[in-house]
Amino acid sequence: MASIGKITGVNGNLIRVAFEGAVAQNEVAYAKLPSGIQLKSEVIRIRGDYAELQVFEDTTGLKAGDDVEFTGDLLSVELGPGLLGQVFDGLQNPLPRLAEECGFFLQRGKYLCALERDTKWAFTPVAKVGDKLTAGDTLGTVPEGIFKHRIMVPFKVRSSVTVEKIMPAGNYTVEDVIAVLKDADGRTVEAKIMQTWPVKIPIKQYAERLFPSEPMVTQQRIIDTFFPVSRGGTYCIPGPFGAGKTVLQQLTSRYADVDIVILAACGERAGEVVETLREFPELNDPRTGKSLMERTLIICNTSSMPVAAREASVYTGVTLAEYYRQMGLNVLLLADSTSRWAQALREMSGRLEEIPGEEAFPAYLESVIASFYERGGVVRLKDGSIGSVTIGGSVSPAGGNFEEPVTQATLKVVGAFHGLSRERSDQRRFPAINPMDSWSKYEGIINAQKVQEARHILAMGIDVNQMMKVVGEEGTSMEDFVTYLKSEYLDSVYLQQDAYHEIDAACSGERQKYLFDKVYQILKTAMTFKEKENARGFFLKLTQITKDWNRVEFQSKEFKELEEQIFKSVAEVATNA
Repeated sequence: MASIGKITGVNGNLIRVAFEGAVAQNEVAYAKLPSGIQLKSEVIRIRGDYAELQVFEDTTGLKAGDDVEFTGDLLSVELGPGLLGQVFDGLQNPLPRLAEECGFFLQRGKYLCALERDTKWAFTPVAKVGDKLTAGDTLGTVPEGIFKHRIMVPFKVRSSVTVEKIMPAGNYTVEDVIAVLKDADGRTVEAKIMQTWPVKIPIKQYAERLFPSEPMVTQQRIIDTFFPVSRGGTYCIPGPFGAGKTVLQQLTSRYADVDIVILAACGERAGEVVETLREFPELNDPRTGKSLMERTLIICNTSSMPVAAREASVYTGVTLAEYYRQMGLNVLLLADSTSRWAQALREMSGRLEEIPGEEAFPAYLESVIASFYERGGVVRLKDGSIGSVTIGGSVSPAGGNFEEPVTQATLKVVGAFHGLSRERSDQRRFPAINPMDSWSKYEGIINAQKVQEARHILAMGIDVNQMMKVVGEEGTSMEDFVTYLKSEYLDSVYLQQDAYHEIDAACSGERQKYLFDKVYQILKTAMTFKEKENARGFFLKLTQITKDWNRVEFQSKEFKELEEQIFKSVAEVATNA
């Protein structure tokens, strides 16, 4: 029987409840307004017969003495076919269907099921009567977009089970029982097409966790070449407001070599979220030629929504990512922005009157961030297939200060750091990733020694540029001046891309290898010029030709002609040519 309680105090979206019976951490409860509206909440601390709950709605109208009913269930999500292409809030309410019922302004206490109960799915059984299975094993499949969605033995099953009955191929709703299983103790377990799972508990129904070693090609040259990300790895994109985090994440979600993309907008400004919601259905998926939304799922909690729901949105997103990983798929989870998620943690910690850490963030901030990123990874499933969850989190430090607690806590646990620069953003350089501050622990698609030499040229060019600001060009040797021009050339034609050009917006791994090899060849060529003005003019012309080269189809006739033109120009100024 579910426990009941009475509110004894209200502090913002935190309520204190005196309860009778048993209550669990992270249990869901409903606070009842006098009007009859029930507000969803979650237990975040228990002390004796009192529990503190965070309410996922505006608490206006709640007062001491109001009833609270505990459900006995942990904060969970529904898992099953029909998730892809949807837009949910942090509690997995389907926002389009919610808007149809409520209009422009969503009603408090209105919650809908994530999966539609009337839709029928074409189930094809894989398991047979008498098969011995464990949690996460496949019972059958249903088609969902471009994928075969695996219907699995419920993750909550703790021992091996025997298939007593399995339904024949046919059309079933998500609530229909498609298999009857019996565990070692003789208890019967009914498996439906859908199942539920608590968001704060990782899904670990796999055979082995592997080290991330295979590059995830994003088709952004500066990332794949200089600061690569591995499938199943983690990375962060910190940067000041307006530096291009959202655009970079949208391009990554479109072109990255993954099967499923999950966008978790946890506290982003409503304008940016609306822009994403408008653009994604219109974008063509370069892999399939269909709508990108067919393999995309959006979790949406804007900065104007209740603060407590930001935390839920992050965990909802990563749980859904783990679910699709259990099907042997490669999933990319993009969290935007984890700073606002951390701000929600700070607000709740303050209302719980906990001892604050640095900048009033909770003292356990680092462990919470680490536990989130650790839910990524590459796994080998029990059937031998490989699945992965790659997590990329953007961070919005105030004033672009990377020394603040959220950025520093994130840097301790991620495998790659793509630091966006205000200076490069103001110079209209995209992506505005600072090549000197950023780093990656993963192996990329380009020879590491060549990449290191290219970064060395970049660093020398930056040093020469700083020196020229003091002594001027006339006080700089020709050798140093050419080094500076080469670094600018590498920056302009390789590190930068045109996000709105249909060809240059994405650069395949094959093209990156070819292009980098040619640019590296130019960087290593010794050149001679009579005057610095001649050198400047040569590199301006070479930069323009190379940018045109980036904007034509790979290996086309025009591509070959521009390449010949580039190297003919280089040969004319090469030393001893």
